[in-house]
Amino acid sequence: MGALKKLQKIQQDNKSMICLGLDLDVKRVPQVYSTSVKGLFDFTNRIIEATQDLVCAYKPNLAFYESLGSEGLSLLKLIVKRVPENIPIILDGKRGDISNTAAHYAQFMFEQLGGDWVTLNPYMGYDSMRPFLEYRNKGVFVLCLTSNPGSKDFQLLMVEGKPLYKIVAEKVSYWNKEDNCGLVVGATHPEQLDEIREVAKDMPLLIPGVGAQGGALEKAVLSGTDNFKKTAVINVSRSVLFASSDNDFAEKSRQELEKLNSVVGSLRNESQAVGQDGAGANPPRSGEPPAS
Repeated sequence: MGALKKLQKIQQDNKSMICLGLDLDVKRVPQVYSTSVKGLFDFTNRIIEATQDLVCAYKPNLAFYESLGSEGLSLLKLIVKRVPENIPIILDGKRGDISNTAAHYAQFMFEQLGGDWVTLNPYMGYDSMRPFLEYRNKGVFVLCLTSNPGSKDFQLLMVEGKPLYKIVAEKVSYWNKEDNCGLVVGATHPEQLDEIREVAKDMPLLIPGVGAQGGALEKAVLSGTDNFKKTAVINVSRSVLFASSDNDFAEKSRQELEKLNSVVGSLRNESQAVGQDGAGANPPRSGEPPAS
């Protein structure tokens, strides 16, 4: 099964488009779990046990594991193996280098770590993307318009009459020959989401920035999915992962995800109600995101 089909299937099965970022900041993990690799695994294991029926993916940010050295990479491998096989793993490393180096990154992230998707930086162009795209049953989310304040330094620059992020979206859409490409678009840029969704066509969007970074969930969902006709993944991390610093952290994380799924479900029901009333309804498409 290809990466996109796997993603769409779990969205249907779990009735969720929420991805949980597994960003193990030892300063925020409850202290009893933060002092050893075993403790960090136990913390993450409890999170996964409590949330695996409420998410469509898990997204470890590699920096939090690499900073722990060899033990951190071993921890990451254990966590990836712990995630149920039907739930996609998005390895967030934002890689992007010359093709020979990129081939080794791709081998490590897809074969050694077992990721289903990776995040890539497109700055060096197609040859830095190609080694990842050659894994046809894997997927890549390419940085398009990111949620951090510094995104304006380059991504909003006008190039021959177009913002750079739009050129990136057009390029990735052209490279998407095997339906294994997607775009990263921050929820903190709601005014550009509609434009990027149009350029992206049927590519999935990975949308970070909801929650701790201030992005609005409603706009991210409706624009990211084109009113539930296309695939989007809403990433949350700190607001859910560290919902509590006490021993009830797993239960609190679950409650936060239930709230998010409930909001998305209400938005979907409202959208369907409008469609049934004949106000701009569109027929469902193959691979349509699931009810939430």
